[in-house]
Amino acid sequence: MCDASIRNHLNEPGLAEEILSSAKTIAVVGYTGKPFRPVTTVSAYLREHGYRIVPVNPHLRGAEIDGERAYDRLVDIPKEVKVDLVDVFRRGEFLDAVVDDAIAAGIPAIWFQLDLQNVAAAERAERSGMKVIWDRCTAIEHRQMGRA
Repeated sequence: MCDASIRNHLNEPGLAEEILSSAKTIAVVGYTGKPFRPVTTVSAYLREHGYRIVPVNPHLRGAEIDGERAYDRLVDIPKEVKVDLVDVFRRGEFLDAVVDDAIAAGIPAIWFQLDLQNVAAAERAERSGMKVIWDRCTAIEHRQMGRA
């Protein structure tokens, strides 16, 4: 069972805006080049609004997508690429591995997209010291900040 005090910190008021205002480079886990998928449209939106998007998906291994090399895992991204935020588009059963990878890579914030199922992974990321947004869309939150 999850600790209610931990859960209360997920999506803290102002946290989404703080993260999106300070982030410059976003690693997108579950990236695909397939058009009309949420990950593709959200990534394109964020890129259009000045964020550097680093694709993370082993199926894209080494491919270049919109000028960025795709990586298998977060820990494979070179240290000189300072990733500020992980944006996660993976099903719930994969989230524990994504959290482990983000912790190992030393990334300070993680954002779990809508309807992923597995809040325990988000709570574990928060306990590790990461800033965490759960069950929200980066593009929707960015638009609501009035920056679209």
